[in-house]
Amino acid sequence: MSQMLALVIVILILFVGDIVAVRTKAWVPSVFISAILFLCGYWTFFPKDIVSIAGVPPVVATMMMYLLITNMGTLLSIRELVNQWKTIVISLSGILGIVALLFGIGIFIFDLQTVLVAIPPLVGGMVSSIIMSEGAADAGLTSLSVFAIVIYVMQGFAGYPLTSIVLKKEGKKLLEQYRNGKLTVKKSDTASAAEGMTELKLFKKLPEKYNTDYFKFLRLAVVAFLAYLVSTGLAPIISINAFVLCLLFGVVGKSIGFLEKQTLQKANGFGFAIMALMLFVFDGLKNATPSMMMEILYPLVVCIFLAVIGMYIFSFIAGKLLKVSKEMAFAVSLTALYGFPADYIITNEVVNSLTKDENEKEALLSHMLPPMLVGGFISVTIVSVILAGIFVQFL
Repeated sequence: MSQMLALVIVILILFVGDIVAVRTKAWVPSVFISAILFLCGYWTFFPKDIVSIAGVPPVVATMMMYLLITNMGTLLSIRELVNQWKTIVISLSGILGIVALLFGIGIFIFDLQTVLVAIPPLVGGMVSSIIMSEGAADAGLTSLSVFAIVIYVMQGFAGYPLTSIVLKKEGKKLLEQYRNGKLTVKKSDTASAAEGMTELKLFKKLPEKYNTDYFKFLRLAVVAFLAYLVSTGLAPIISINAFVLCLLFGVVGKSIGFLEKQTLQKANGFGFAIMALMLFVFDGLKNATPSMMMEILYPLVVCIFLAVIGMYIFSFIAGKLLKVSKEMAFAVSLTALYGFPADYIITNEVVNSLTKDENEKEALLSHMLPPMLVGGFISVTIVSVILAGIFVQFL
């Protein structure tokens, strides 16, 4: 197969996944459709290395991961997180629920390695799935390597409908309060907090014309390289995954004014980086045989079921203690199963289904959207990468 034919095929698959997600309003995840098409391809006429042939070998995907995770760190707004401290506590409690039930019950059903591989993808998304999939593959655990990817692909089917149901219940209550004059529109700090976010304090005297795309890439690469150096330097003392440090260094780099917020987007590289990583994710399915898929179906269903139960119990308790409704608390914890942009899409879809009045929409979104976005950011972006960096050491 020629490189360009391979590239056209794999990008076409990603596009078909997007079309289905748009047509079904994200009820059918794009990653699920893409995964099915990749599996059909691998089981029929795809060469096993079609992703590498297309131009995304593992070394390129690794480079993208370094840049993307460092870029994730630049998204951290301390001010918004402080204002949403209750959301953070609830999100962390939901994650604790996943860990507690999978270690407390799952460990008696499956072996330790299965539980270790399952937790980070359940708490997060693509990056943590790749970390665990690669770790399992390096440890010679082929079926678990595929398992990590399949969990990432399938967990949305539990998260999307459940989130929609509980958000509709919460929205109806808030709408009634607003119509009775008991609810006001919350003014978000996002806009004011965003002022000066892109300011590069360390490069104040640098003319804007020199802040080119290459300079943005350079600064991201420098920060990622420093994280890599520290990770290898600490290796004899303590083992910390370089990707975890990339996240931390991204936060620090933005805080001191070395990186601006969303550096990769501003360097016009985010879309390509995501495409490369998504292809790398689906490349992990090349070893999945039909018999292997049947083999991991049972642990897949049980792990997702236990995770959802754990999230509900622990978020319910946290919500009670913090005087947050059980519906909103559960919705926030469920963001761990999909993260951004699904949390944004689902919240907007629910609000649009409840009212056509723009003022009512604004009121509902002001109360529901910030917690959903922060919950997804904490679980998917931060905690899942940290957990993956820790758990992969025990495979």
